[in-house]
Amino acid sequence: MSVKENAVPASATAVLTAKQQKRKETVKLIKQNYMLYIFLIPSIVFIALFMYAPLYGLQIAFKDYRPGDGIWGSAWSGLKWFQRFFESPRCWDLIKNTLAVSIYSLVAGFPLPIILALILNYIKNLKFKRFAQTITYMPYFISTVVLVGMLSLFFSPTSGFINTIIKAFGGEAIYFMGISKYFRHLYVWSGIWQSIGYNSIIYIAALAGVSPELHESAVIDGANILQRIWHIDIPTIMPTMIILLIMSLGGVMNVGYEKVFLMQNDLIIDVAEVISTYVYKIGLVNAQYSFSTAIGLMNNVINFIILVIANTVANKLTGSGLW
Repeated sequence: MSVKENAVPASATAVLTAKQQKRKETVKLIKQNYMLYIFLIPSIVFIALFMYAPLYGLQIAFKDYRPGDGIWGSAWSGLKWFQRFFESPRCWDLIKNTLAVSIYSLVAGFPLPIILALILNYIKNLKFKRFAQTITYMPYFISTVVLVGMLSLFFSPTSGFINTIIKAFGGEAIYFMGISKYFRHLYVWSGIWQSIGYNSIIYIAALAGVSPELHESAVIDGANILQRIWHIDIPTIMPTMIILLIMSLGGVMNVGYEKVFLMQNDLIIDVAEVISTYVYKIGLVNAQYSFSTAIGLMNNVINFIILVIANTVANKLTGSGLW
């Protein structure tokens, strides 16, 4: 009996001693590298002020917020604003338009930077390779306003070169920017053209880590370029692809309002109105702060759920994920 009684305290003491030793080692490491932790302070302050502090305002999604009463002074309304959104006739049209644009962008835009990176990786002429990289990167630095202005000029029914070509072949001018069925195509493919080069950078960096010995062995065994891409390059960059895909899926309900808003007009509003532009209009233009906050919160909760599901599935199928 006395042996058992003494064994438990001894075990607990050993665990406590191990924890104390680990704590001392951690403190020692922090003291040795204190300059590195000092450099982290600006980042921590930035995240705290601009990422977490604004979360305080989310409570107005559950209140009848009035600026004069302040956040704390406004009365609680429960789920009133969420219910109002889901019962509104525009709710499902907004969700459908948002998902249509977002999924179209993801399906069409996700593989193309990978393909571009693979093509650039096999270009042997360094001068041409650098020229091609520069040409594909440049559109990324065009502002959204300028890009939409370019679309308006290029697809103008009177002076746009696209309609000029159509009329040269005997066709009639088309007002592309004012026809609903063309909106999503113009939005998605102009976005792909603008971002494909920039998005390929991370894949080019990942391909740079592929061992040349693997390619040399594959060439000796008679493998062609497509076989080397399929069996060497793609498996190497697969973890990067999965992580970026998970992050893209986590933002599937987020469609940046700037470009959509600039491309909108009364003729295509039935397909061009998405959640982000609707929140902008009712929140900042119509000053319905509680209603817009509720919609934005709902949107982000859905994104978070999709992110968790995508990460869980990726971990189970491939062993790669964000956490």
